[in-house]
Amino acid sequence: MDLELRHLKTIRAIADAGSLTGAATALGVAQPALSAQLKRIERTLGGELFQRSRQGVRPTALGEMVLERVRVLLPTVRELQEEAVRFTQATQGMPRLRLSGTHGPLLGGVLDRLAGSHPSAPVTTHTSWSEREIASMVIEGRVDFALIGACGQSLPPEADRLVWREIGIDPVFVMLGNGHPLAGRTEIDLHELAGESWADVPGDGCFADCFAAACARAGFTPASVYETDTASCVHLVQVGRAVGLCRATFPPTPGMVTVPLAGVPLKWRHLIGWHSEAPAAEAAPEVVAHARAAHAEAAERSVSYAKWLAAHPDEEGGGGGHNARAGAD
Repeated sequence: MDLELRHLKTIRAIADAGSLTGAATALGVAQPALSAQLKRIERTLGGELFQRSRQGVRPTALGEMVLERVRVLLPTVRELQEEAVRFTQATQGMPRLRLSGTHGPLLGGVLDRLAGSHPSAPVTTHTSWSEREIASMVIEGRVDFALIGACGQSLPPEADRLVWREIGIDPVFVMLGNGHPLAGRTEIDLHELAGESWADVPGDGCFADCFAAACARAGFTPASVYETDTASCVHLVQVGRAVGLCRATFPPTPGMVTVPLAGVPLKWRHLIGWHSEAPAAEAAPEVVAHARAAHAEAAERSVSYAKWLAAHPDEEGGGGGHNARAGAD
């Protein structure tokens, strides 16, 4: 077996974690598979790299020698990759872009605008419910830009390591089936929905806590909250099983309406982030501009949001893009 880059990363992960269990978790593989891979690597290198004990693992003399080389080689390979991408950018214009985002219309809008502006530049996407996972992927260089949301004024993940720009701030609306008694209202007080079941998409930010706090201020505790994918949330609303929580930019959908909550008890901030030292950072101004334009277009497509904006022209964060930032340039 010839050594590959992934084998060197495995050796470093085991040394950094201090145990096979910790390394398996960090690498996202099963521990038996990791143990088998380590044995193959050790056979290739001619001896044991780690001494196993109940306390974990620690490098042998051979392991220390190998780790010394690994910690030089891996950064060198990463620098080679970054230099190659920078060279390609300098000679070919807009680079290949990798976008990652939470589920919602904004990611599709940005992709559409980039594809229209640079039809020959490949753009790939990745979606996840986890804002933290997406931010980690940017730090690790697996994606170039993160499109996420944050509740209220909470900091985005990795705020001290990534550059974040605010795309817009939207009020949170409720989704009601067409047959719901309150479906014809122009706005609803949160306490009027005290007896309802709720549907919302999952996430690892603070939105669930903010929603619970808003309900407490309104004098009730939600009877139940179904955390599921967007399509399932819509279905639960359409059949009258639950009312849903959504961003004001949620697109028009048959069988249901979106209605503002009186007093704006919850807000959603759209953010885009990147690593200031990544090769794709040079494209950040254009990507941010496309994201803000996509957000504005999504707001225009929502009839209920357009009416709300007309009635609340001075409301803070009423759909506009802002220049707030978290993290260093």
